[in-house]
Amino acid sequence: MRWGCHLPRASWSPGLRRVLQPADERIPFLIHWSWPLKGERPLGSPRAFIRHNGSSVGNGPSSGRHGQLFRGIAASEALQRHRHNLAEWFSRLPREERQFGPTFALDTVHVDPVIRESTPDELLRPLAELALEHQPPSAGLPPLALSQLFDPDACGRRVQTVVLYGTVGTGKSTLVRKMVLDWCYGRLPAFELLIPFSCEDLSSLGPAPASLCQLVAQRYTPLKEILPLMAAAGSRLLFVLHGLEHLNLNFSLASTGLCSDPEKPEAPAAIIINLLRKYMLPEASILVTTRPSAIGRIPSKYVGRYGEICGFSDTNLQKLYFQLRLNQPDCGPGAGGVSVTPAQRDHLVQMLTRNLEGHHQIAAACFLPSYCWLVCATLHFLHAPTPAGQTLTSIYTSFLRLNFSGEMLDSTDPSKLSLMAYAARTMGKLAYEGVSSRKTYFSEEDVRGCLEAGVQTEEEFQLLHVFRRDALRFFLAPCVEPGHTGTFVFTVPAMQEYLAALYIVLGLRKTTLQRVGKEVAELVGRVGEDVSLVLGIVAKLLPLRALPLLFNLLKVVPRVFGRVVGKSREAVAQAMVLEMFREEDYYNDDVLDQMGASILGVEGPRRHPDEPPDDEVFELFPMFMGGLLSAHNRAVLAQLGCPIKTLDALENAQAIKKKLGKLGRQVLPPSELLDHLFFHYEFQNQRFSAEVLGSLRQLNLAGVRMTPLKCTVVATVLGSGRHALDEVNLASCQLDPAGLRTLMPVFLRARKLGLQLNSLGPEACRDLRDLLLHDQCQVTTLRLSNNPLMAAGVALLLEGLAGNTSLKHLSLLHTGLGDEGLELLAAQLDRNQQLQELNVAYNGAGDTAALALAKAAWKHPSLELLQVLGPWFLSTLVPLNSSAIPASQWPPPSVSGILQTLSPSHSTARG
Repeated sequence: MRWGCHLPRASWSPGLRRVLQPADERIPFLIHWSWPLKGERPLGSPRAFIRHNGSSVGNGPSSGRHGQLFRGIAASEALQRHRHNLAEWFSRLPREERQFGPTFALDTVHVDPVIRESTPDELLRPLAELALEHQPPSAGLPPLALSQLFDPDACGRRVQTVVLYGTVGTGKSTLVRKMVLDWCYGRLPAFELLIPFSCEDLSSLGPAPASLCQLVAQRYTPLKEILPLMAAAGSRLLFVLHGLEHLNLNFSLASTGLCSDPEKPEAPAAIIINLLRKYMLPEASILVTTRPSAIGRIPSKYVGRYGEICGFSDTNLQKLYFQLRLNQPDCGPGAGGVSVTPAQRDHLVQMLTRNLEGHHQIAAACFLPSYCWLVCATLHFLHAPTPAGQTLTSIYTSFLRLNFSGEMLDSTDPSKLSLMAYAARTMGKLAYEGVSSRKTYFSEEDVRGCLEAGVQTEEEFQLLHVFRRDALRFFLAPCVEPGHTGTFVFTVPAMQEYLAALYIVLGLRKTTLQRVGKEVAELVGRVGEDVSLVLGIVAKLLPLRALPLLFNLLKVVPRVFGRVVGKSREAVAQAMVLEMFREEDYYNDDVLDQMGASILGVEGPRRHPDEPPDDEVFELFPMFMGGLLSAHNRAVLAQLGCPIKTLDALENAQAIKKKLGKLGRQVLPPSELLDHLFFHYEFQNQRFSAEVLGSLRQLNLAGVRMTPLKCTVVATVLGSGRHALDEVNLASCQLDPAGLRTLMPVFLRARKLGLQLNSLGPEACRDLRDLLLHDQCQVTTLRLSNNPLMAAGVALLLEGLAGNTSLKHLSLLHTGLGDEGLELLAAQLDRNQQLQELNVAYNGAGDTAALALAKAAWKHPSLELLQVLGPWFLSTLVPLNSSAIPASQWPPPSVSGILQTLSPSHSTARG
């Protein structure tokens, strides 16, 4: 029974009664801005628009229903201002979205998630034990497009109220935002007026009475002029109620009375209930979005259609999403002027697409559009210019804020527990147990044990039920890999390590004594030695078996609980350092390359299935622990209901510094050293890093592929230090000129700089020239062997040598100088007066060029050793200004003369 069918018109407000017309004569009350049909557009310039799966574009108005309706200038102008304001508001994306490029906007590119129509019987069916399995669409129920949500149902009845539900991360907020923008730009011609409401906003108003007209006018000022005409809009007025789970609705008449007057003040929840009852504005269309646990708050008799947002259950949607996001142009050059070319972006998309096709677990994770965002954000972090201050931990923390900010587990529960805090306690426990036992696959018993640990009351079981329905699928997914059927994995592997780190940093692993230790210490400080009073206060906090121990501790020294609290800080540091310096993890690829391989796939042959599996490596776990203690991430976690106090963060940092001071002095392999530096980059504390890394004298990263991000990490962590580095070895690191520019602060602190085997060309010599000319340069040894510097490059190096006073040893072995470069070097060698050793072997030297360089070297005041010839069996060291060669025999007339004037003791073979 629809309440609106029996409403007498006299019960409506006088202002609304004047505009009502008979049903067969009623006309819509606003001009329809149909820019796609009339060649006009109400807002902005035309944009390229891409939609997939359920597009609302191109659905022209049905004949006899849409056209120019109300010709009032004031009303049409008010509607236009309303469209403009909505477009301005809903186009403002979070900073996390803007990192994808300056042209990225929801009204330009968007992929609609799959929406599957459901029936009330399906909603009442008991859920699976863990509520993880995603049910495929039922036969005969094809996916719904946005434009089909309000189509007549299977029986031909008109649909006025649609409820869309989906777990956390399926894209409800993005779908609403996109739907509003569609309407603003005229792409939803079925509706004349759209009024969106955030149920979270309405819930913050509490029980304070306000009429529907007041709520609309307060939030959408331009609509004040047309509020009396809302009733005349009929079904072409659309209310969008987003996030119904924030409202505690009671549809019983005893609790919420009937109200049909939009101008009568009522509690916001009562207004929403009467809209859904169709007692207020009975002809209006209503779209509701909610989490699955709140579906039952609306009786099914008031709902015309249920739709489940199934995310990207089609892999093609995932591929389209990645193409649109990853192909956005960069916001600008990052550190060192580096930028990603279109070819590099295409390569990333192709590799990711191939991995989606071959790695079914990644495709299963990307079923949630939110994880597609996380994959794109991680790839941008690894391969695109990195925004200043952005870290991997901040990406994951921002990802959780985008999905959980302001979310309570259950709005009807008086505890008002944060959904993220509950996830940290339950999923964090499971994640940490996996890290500590070196496993990533979890049985149903493992999951149930962590979820139900400590659950005893009916209220706790209700919270667990809500979490299972709304958020468990966000964190866990069924494993689809062969051999692990029936087990569960974290949706992305790094999320396990992040939650494990959060579990430790929040102190959720503390023992009972540690949890109450600080409170007991404060109580002891207040009441002095009155042990009986202290015992009376803490008896409710500690189990009876702990009271004798507590009594003994208090008799010995009341401040013992300060030490107990200190043990928790030591546990944080111990867990992090042990994971960072695990010996069995040595010589693995660095953690950034591991992340890239896990997303893009591994090129080359895969491990044979019969081979024993490698031990799980959790190298991100300590990185996240450090990153979570940074000020920025602590601020975001506080918004999520997981606060970390500044004092606790400082105490943890001191404990970590103590541990790193003991274990961080050992010589680490290059990949492990980079991971150590990456931890400091995540920690974002320059003073901490300077103290811990103060003993580092050799930076050996030979063989590590130095991407722009890795260069930024090294430069950020070591660039601000003061002590000199005895040696910086970056041989075979695939460095490019942009990387050299990024690492310049580190090079200025180096005495020996090794840049061999990096394919550096003449362009890189421009940056090396600037390094040599810098007034803080202290490089004494520069190795540039096996780089194609060419003659153009050596010309730039000579400019740097002319003004440099620190360089003593220069190696240009096998750098493609040729005769031109060697002659140029010979002509300008005297411009530097400090050089002691020069190696230009394997440069194809002819007799003339070699002899010219030898003559110039002989005249040089400080040059002691010149290596000029090749191949290796003719590689010759020429000791200059030596009594071994009489002045009468120098310079010799030819290269053979050089060989003849050398005694055996002055000739050696060097590669």
